[in-house]
Amino acid sequence: MRVASTFIAALSLVTELAHASYVLHDDYDMATFFNRFTFYTDSDPTHGYVTYVDKATAQSAGLISTNNDSAYMGVDHTNVASSGRRSVRLSSTQSYHHGLFIIDLQHMPTGCGSWPAFWILGPNWPNGGEIDVIEGVNAQTNNQMTLHTGDGCTIDNSGFTGNLLTSNCYAYASGQASNAGCGMEAPTANSYGAGFNNIGGGVYATEWTSDAISIWFFPRSSIPADISAGTPDPSAWGTPTARFAGSCNIDSHFGDMQIIFDITFCGDWAGNVWSSSPCASLASSCVDYVANNPSAFAHTYWDINSLRVYQQSAATEKHTRSRPHHDHALPRKSLRNRRAGHGL
Repeated sequence: MRVASTFIAALSLVTELAHASYVLHDDYDMATFFNRFTFYTDSDPTHGYVTYVDKATAQSAGLISTNNDSAYMGVDHTNVASSGRRSVRLSSTQSYHHGLFIIDLQHMPTGCGSWPAFWILGPNWPNGGEIDVIEGVNAQTNNQMTLHTGDGCTIDNSGFTGNLLTSNCYAYASGQASNAGCGMEAPTANSYGAGFNNIGGGVYATEWTSDAISIWFFPRSSIPADISAGTPDPSAWGTPTARFAGSCNIDSHFGDMQIIFDITFCGDWAGNVWSSSPCASLASSCVDYVANNPSAFAHTYWDINSLRVYQQSAATEKHTRSRPHHDHALPRKSLRNRRAGHGL
């Protein structure tokens, strides 16, 4: 009986650890939001028609602002852009290993020619991993979620509600477009762009464990009460929109990752699919449109209500850590032609 009791106790402990609750690790205060990020000012690695500016320039030009309730990140929508439209690209000063990343957005960037992304990036790309939580181009309606890794990571076509686009996460996988990674498309048209903004936005939650990387999308009217209460419980949220798991050792492909926001234009995705998108009737090229129609980008901005990172309360020292920023190799998203046939 003692052996049986010991076994049951051990099994209960394993079950408890497997469903360990999450505790708040980082709350990105909106009033001081931009103090937690560095501003990237080099040329765009995706060859976009963009000029990334530093914090002081962004503030003076009105590209960023904060109050106690929200943080704003936008682009220049006043001036003709002869050498790339001014914008911002941010990297968190903290890096993470595992966690639950929850962002509440009131508004995301939209507009023909735009290519915004909210993502999480590891060092020595692609070997440190890349998780694209929110990404799209032009008049896209459904969000695309993608992983990019070194060789030896593929995912199964199960355990999520989205649509599998590609299953090999290796950035240079044969049989897929260059840098396609393993991608999934959200099943609803309110998950990205104008549709998202029209419903008052919503929440994206990304859980990264040793077993899987899962992403949930919740429209404003369907945000779980535990998220609103600050006690998130992914086990109660149902099937995720995207779940990346399969023949992939998550811990060997993802680590020490930073949170990234950016808004670029045209380039190797939005520009390459311009002629097959609904935007093609607006101008002969993406660059021509972006350069000469500043007012078209008044809605190309992020409006963030909150950004919080949670980590598991059990065995925190073993499973989670946060460390200062390191200079990471930039991802070569410049080969991202993965959706050239989708008319986005």
